[in-house]
Amino acid sequence: MTFDRRTAMGIGAASLAALAVPGLAAPAGSRFQVKGNDFLLDGKPFQILAGEMHYPRIPRALWRDRLRKMRALGFNTLSAYVFWNIHEQAPGTFDFSDNLDVAAWVRMAQEEGLFVLLRPGPYVCAEWDGGGLPAWLLADSTAPVRSFDPRFMKPSARWLKRLGAELAALEIDRGGPIIMTQIENEYGAFGSDQKYLAALRDATRAAGFTGQLYTVDGASVLEKSVIPGIPSGINFGTFTANEAERAFKERADKGFTGPDFCSEFWAGWFNHWHETQAATTTENLIANLKWMLDRKMSVSFYMFHGGTSFGTWAGANLDVEKNVYEPDISSYDYDALLDEAGRPTAKYAAVRKLLADYLPADRFGELPAPEKALTVAPFALGEVAPVSQLLGEARLADDPLTLEGCGRMAGMMLYRHRLRKATAGQLSLTEVRDLALVSIDGKPAATLDRRRGDKGFMIDAPAGATIEVLVDAMGHSNYGKGLGKDQKGLIGPVAVNGAPLKGWEHRPVLLEDVAKLRFAARRGGETGPAFYRGSFTMAEAGFTFLDLRGWGKGYVWVNGRNLGRYWSAGPQRGVFVPAPWLKVGANEVVVLDLFGPTETVLSGRGEMIWDRAATA
Repeated sequence: MTFDRRTAMGIGAASLAALAVPGLAAPAGSRFQVKGNDFLLDGKPFQILAGEMHYPRIPRALWRDRLRKMRALGFNTLSAYVFWNIHEQAPGTFDFSDNLDVAAWVRMAQEEGLFVLLRPGPYVCAEWDGGGLPAWLLADSTAPVRSFDPRFMKPSARWLKRLGAELAALEIDRGGPIIMTQIENEYGAFGSDQKYLAALRDATRAAGFTGQLYTVDGASVLEKSVIPGIPSGINFGTFTANEAERAFKERADKGFTGPDFCSEFWAGWFNHWHETQAATTTENLIANLKWMLDRKMSVSFYMFHGGTSFGTWAGANLDVEKNVYEPDISSYDYDALLDEAGRPTAKYAAVRKLLADYLPADRFGELPAPEKALTVAPFALGEVAPVSQLLGEARLADDPLTLEGCGRMAGMMLYRHRLRKATAGQLSLTEVRDLALVSIDGKPAATLDRRRGDKGFMIDAPAGATIEVLVDAMGHSNYGKGLGKDQKGLIGPVAVNGAPLKGWEHRPVLLEDVAKLRFAARRGGETGPAFYRGSFTMAEAGFTFLDLRGWGKGYVWVNGRNLGRYWSAGPQRGVFVPAPWLKVGANEVVVLDLFGPTETVLSGRGEMIWDRAATA
């Protein structure tokens, strides 16, 4: 359904919105344009049927498999965020190699018959650490984010310029598959600074992206993120059967015209630790999709395939007003059309059946041969190494510094203070981000969890005693007003009975250097933080999910690859091990456990282990 602007025009925000988007002008002569209420490809109306996938969440060896499964569903377009912070992990140093070769990702999509919607940020959300913003950019909570302030705009423009060197030549008018490039991301949910949006538009153009631009947002805040002359998509979910009708009516009531485009059709949902598995119904998905297809609307599934937030890249939600912090799990299964292991789900089959009523038979390609799900018999991790082996260089300061203040973007930090005199009373930490294990002279004293608001405990220690605080940082906030205000480690002074303890040593735990660990045989009875090592043998190629039940909290490496976080808090009780990262033969497993497992044994199975599902 296309809503006529004349019937939707009113007063106030609605009329302002209509005036703000006069003609949705497109670059003259482009193969892909916007004309009236249509997308045009080579002068003919074009319906975008897209799905979202993220290259860092999928091993490069599996990119083509996932793209072919998208094409097999009849889709014609890949929607793809680009994550600034994984490419520029240190200021001015960029990495586009191996799994970060986004140009290869885009070219491969074209090889598989897909166009591309490019979403370069600088902010992307995506349940990704910091929403894609580099932690080095936000060393303190006063740093501006998503702002016209030059402290944000200058590095953002530098990022876009460097990305343009990789991707601008892959726009459709230069022979590539990129049909549109997005400006910012759901900005209306954060602010309404038109000067900032215009500056980002200009920076994107200066980076060499000369093709069609677009924005996306929720219908309820669409007027805050509109850029004159640029079409806007709207994002909504499948939580009820009529979400699509409601959202497009709200868009029309505000006076917006242009192509009817659901730029994020939330086919599932994500998970935080301490929750049950999120799920949405196939029935609601199909009802909303059919409503849009009947009206020839364009739609992009978020997610088509989620994959995994490997390493430390999972993000978090933070409500700064209520001080509620909700870190995301490493699995980004998302209850999507393909599961975390890339297998078609019941939703995939239902969407395929519906699309057969709207698309010609030749739009549906063949599904690639499935990978094999492997079972791994229980195996012991019989070797152990102390965390102290991976401590980096010490830095001294009067009061505790954040990880970012020490030049670390994620992971763990050990804080040490030596008491000058006997001390008894309430030890108070201003704030812990995000979980801390405290010991005194090597003996466990307390576990402090940000989620619970833990900030202290009673101590009674002699002069010369050493207080150690090992902090494990979870994801930086990726959404809302907490963005840029989620520095990690110990925040503020540490005091006893109100008197600050001065003089702290800071030593990062170099999780990137696990290959340097020197293991010894377990003696049994180990407690507290330690690395454990074992191996298992595979007779054939395939993937598996390691079963982490019985382990506490930490990280898992297989053959040197950091697969992400695990936590007995659930709902994720295992970690996905992709087939390309496994070997036929022996495979090394290293597990860092902060609490000490009940039994140092792992096994593998063909499915993720979830806590009970909750239907949204």
